[in-house]
Amino acid sequence: MNEKLMFLDIGYSQLRKKGQNICGDVFKSMRMPGENRVIAALSDGLGSGVKANILASMTVTMALKFAANNMEIGNSAEIIMSALPVCRVRKISYATFTIMDASLTGTVRITEMGNPPALLVRNGKGVPLKGNRIESAKWKDRSMDVYEIDALPRDRIVIFSDGISQAGMGTDKYKLGWKNEGCLELVEEIVKNDSDISSHDLSGQIVKAAAAKDPGFMPHDDMTCAVVHFRKPKKMLLFTGPPFSAEKDAECAKILDAFQGRKVVCGGTTAEIIGRELDRKITMDVRTLRDDLPPLSQMDGVDLVTEGIFTLTKTARLLKNGVIHASDDAAGQLVDALLSSDIIEFLVGTRINEAHQDPNLPMDLELRRNIIKRIARILKDKYMKETKIKFV
Repeated sequence: MNEKLMFLDIGYSQLRKKGQNICGDVFKSMRMPGENRVIAALSDGLGSGVKANILASMTVTMALKFAANNMEIGNSAEIIMSALPVCRVRKISYATFTIMDASLTGTVRITEMGNPPALLVRNGKGVPLKGNRIESAKWKDRSMDVYEIDALPRDRIVIFSDGISQAGMGTDKYKLGWKNEGCLELVEEIVKNDSDISSHDLSGQIVKAAAAKDPGFMPHDDMTCAVVHFRKPKKMLLFTGPPFSAEKDAECAKILDAFQGRKVVCGGTTAEIIGRELDRKITMDVRTLRDDLPPLSQMDGVDLVTEGIFTLTKTARLLKNGVIHASDDAAGQLVDALLSSDIIEFLVGTRINEAHQDPNLPMDLELRRNIIKRIARILKDKYMKETKIKFV
């Protein structure tokens, strides 16, 4: 990555409306490496449940396609609104959208129709956004607001559906809802206390706080919040498995020791190699013992030390299922480490561990290299992380 370009850390969280099995909001984003761009879209479908999700999914899919091809926003919006199916009850086809098109140099364009206005947080404080309004020629009751932003390093952009801004509506404390102002106050407080908080953690705290405004912690509407953080990339190296040749042990230990970023070791044998080669002591933390996973260990110079195959297998499952806030066991902490990093390098030993060839072990207990490939693919496709794998 060009050091002059910023990295966009994007994360989102959502809760579905009480009584629904699927969320009627949809958020998607995609990186365009060849153009140094990131585009993202959030849509809130009319109503809730399956129909709302279909409307929102169609809207987001079209919005991203049009944005990627640099189509004029007015024409794009007309096509989107005309393509949506008409609700039999309300006789309208409707899904809100927020589209963000951001260059890694900091030039950002946000187009909103129907969603609450985006928030820009700079130096820990909200910055008012001034936009231009575009009226729809075909749909007289529709208009869009377009904002042009020159983002700076450490800026954050927060976008959300009205389930967030209207949280608690009708209650004694929030008769008119939480509003944008309430959300902004929370963001400012969180960032003040933790200026390096990841986008997925910040979005999760916002959604959790919004849900708490509704009685019984039961959202009265779908809630989605996405956060975009402009900053330098955070790097992580995960070393797992002994190298095919024992002669490579010292080399791998040196690579880990010299790495500039977060360091993770997965596997008892792998940890023993690092401890031996770097003369580091390994201490097991029995307090982290769980029924389904071995406990964590500690080693100077390494941020996280876990067991290998079982932990990696559960980590892959959590990532695939979209578990944003995982448990505090080894797999949960590994998920948090991965999602809090931007560029993740995997150093994978290929020596076969005979203990993992037992046919009585679970079917999803794959060879280490296949699990790592699966984790890297999920991180890239689902969470937009940059991943590299080196087999040794």
